[in-house]
Amino acid sequence: MTAIVPFLDIAAGNRELHLELDAAYARVIQSGWFILGSEVSTFEREFAAYCGAEHCIGVGNGLDALHLILRALDIGPGDEVLVPSNTFIATWLAVTHAGATPVPVEPLAATHNIDPARIEAAITPRTRAIMPVHLYGQPADMAPITQIAAKHGLKVIEDAAQAHGATYLGKRTGTLGDAAAFSFYPGKNLGALGDGGAVVTNDSTLADRVRDLSNYGSRQKYVHDSAGYNTRLDELQAAFLRAKLSVLDDWNARRNVVAEHYFKRLTGADVVLPAVIDAARPVWHLYVVRTRKRERVMRVLAEAGIGVQIHYPIPPGRSAAYAETSAAKVDCPLADTLSREVMSLPIGPHLTIEQVDLVCEALLAALDAA
Repeated sequence: MTAIVPFLDIAAGNRELHLELDAAYARVIQSGWFILGSEVSTFEREFAAYCGAEHCIGVGNGLDALHLILRALDIGPGDEVLVPSNTFIATWLAVTHAGATPVPVEPLAATHNIDPARIEAAITPRTRAIMPVHLYGQPADMAPITQIAAKHGLKVIEDAAQAHGATYLGKRTGTLGDAAAFSFYPGKNLGALGDGGAVVTNDSTLADRVRDLSNYGSRQKYVHDSAGYNTRLDELQAAFLRAKLSVLDDWNARRNVVAEHYFKRLTGADVVLPAVIDAARPVWHLYVVRTRKRERVMRVLAEAGIGVQIHYPIPPGRSAAYAETSAAKVDCPLADTLSREVMSLPIGPHLTIEQVDLVCEALLAALDAA
């Protein structure tokens, strides 16, 4: 059945910005320059300023952004990185690709973000960094995390792939640790029309290393100081991102209106709603609820044309990719429970209140019938 309420309407955003996107395309095509040109450098300056950071380095995708931060910090074989047990697998893969070992830490039941109270118990002499994820667009509780990191001499790497514009104690994500990785996958709050990512940091040395590593380990053509990678944000995607950055705050505000209406309509229903910590101002990349009736409820919603998804059905430590690793042996009952119960409702800057009402009515009816 064709969805009467899509999970996310990316095409609607492109229609709203069609003049700006057309102009961005024309600038790049007419310039004849497609790699590491003025669109990339200008976007890097603009996004760094937006985050309140000194540096932004555009890269190929969010996973590469995380990986390059680890490489730039010389984190690799023999090292451990603390990661949430409940996240998209890219967080873990970045650690694995660097040659280090991901060590899972369970989340807070209320927010699904990493639980600061569980971090110290996971620290060993091999631990080099903590990688909190700002899951669903809500910043992790960063103050206690950074305090623990300072106490133990650890780096803090933000996985901000879902949190463009979110704030914690008034500071935007990207400036809450030593460095941050962003993804510009098309479905993100700030999404390209293809893949893209960025590293954001106030550390000039780290920024220089990431920039070199992303470009074959080279700062000067044909001079290679390290065994780097080819992972660069291209000119066309940078131009599109500049157009979308200009409306990011407005689109995030629209997402907040949708989330507030969900809270209004669903409070008191037989479903666990998202919780927001006082220090955080989320940007609602996802609106995730919990129900033990998920499979039946999702089936009814799908039959009603409501686009719902699961973020995420398999914890990274339970995936085949990690079946033979030490991480698979770590008991993570809360991540397992969340994977069985979470359900993401439609959300986005182009979802109307009438559509939100349709979702709520269908969900309430499905919960009653389940």
